[in-house]
Amino acid sequence: MLARRWSGEQTASRYNRVVALGTGYDQQGCFLARALEVVGERWTLLILRDCFYGVRRFTDLREHLDISRAVLTDRLDTLVEAGVLTRDDAGGHPEYLLTEAGRALWPAIFALSKWGERYTSGPHPARIFSHAACDADIDESGRCPACGQHPGPDDLVVRLGPGTNAMHRSDRVARALQNPHRMLTPIGTATE
Repeated sequence: MLARRWSGEQTASRYNRVVALGTGYDQQGCFLARALEVVGERWTLLILRDCFYGVRRFTDLREHLDISRAVLTDRLDTLVEAGVLTRDDAGGHPEYLLTEAGRALWPAIFALSKWGERYTSGPHPARIFSHAACDADIDESGRCPACGQHPGPDDLVVRLGPGTNAMHRSDRVARALQNPHRMLTPIGTATE
C-alpha cells in the first residue's frame, strides 16, 4: 500500500474545517481525561508555572501572562475548586498558593517545558533549574547529577539560560525572574 502524503494545502484545509468540540471528557473512562478536566484548559499550565515561580497575586499573574481578567478568574476558580490552589484572602489582596495536589504537577510541567526546549523554538533563552542543596543543574529528567536525587520545586533555583531574549518583558515578575530565584519563594507584592 502506498503511503499518502499531505501537502501544505491539504493540511491547511484539514485544520480549517469547523469541528464541533464537546465541552468535557465525560465519556472518556481515563484518568488522563479527568486530569485534563482540571489542567487542560488554555492558560492553566502557564498559571501553574508562574505559581511555581512564586507568583501569588492576581494582578501579577494577569500582567505577566497578558491574560484577560475573565479568563484568569475562571482558571483560578477552577484550580481552587479542584484543590490544586488555595485562595488566601488575608492581608487585603488575595493570594493563590499551590496545594499538595498542585505541587504534584511539577514533574509534568517540568517535562513539558523540557519537551518544548527540545522540539520547538523561540526567540528566548531556556530556563535552567539547579538543585539548591548541591548547586548543580538538574538534568532533563529532573535528576541532580551531584546527589542523584530528584529535588522538588521547593529545593530548586531557576535562572535564565544563555542567549539573547528577543521577547524581553518589563513587567515586575519578568524583571524578578531575570535573576536566580528560589522556586515557590514569593515574588514581591504588586504594590512594591
